Amino acid sequence: MEGLGQFLPLLLIFVVAYFFMIRPQIKRQKDEKKFASELKRGDKVMTKGGLYGKIVDLNEDNNSCIIETMAGKLKFDRSAISMEGSQKLKPAAKKN
Repeated sequence: MEGLGQFLPLLLIFVVAYFFMIRPQIKRQKDEKKFASELKRGDKVMTKGGLYGKIVDLNEDNNSCIIETMAGKLKFDRSAISMEGSQKLKPAAKKN
């Protein structure tokens, strides 16, 4: 019983770190992956670099998309699209 008492604080720190740091990060990664897979033509998006545009084409082979902006059409990897920024662009009626 004495050995367990020595490791209890260390175990408690690991449990707290898991629930407050590791688990939310895993959930966020799943949400971002789902968001990227659900993109479709016509969606208004914002890239992580702050570029606004509308998706005109999606390529499933190399996981990229073509975004039309005021400057023209640009090709981006789907992982470069910001989930938070793009969700702010959607009308209030479509938000979950």
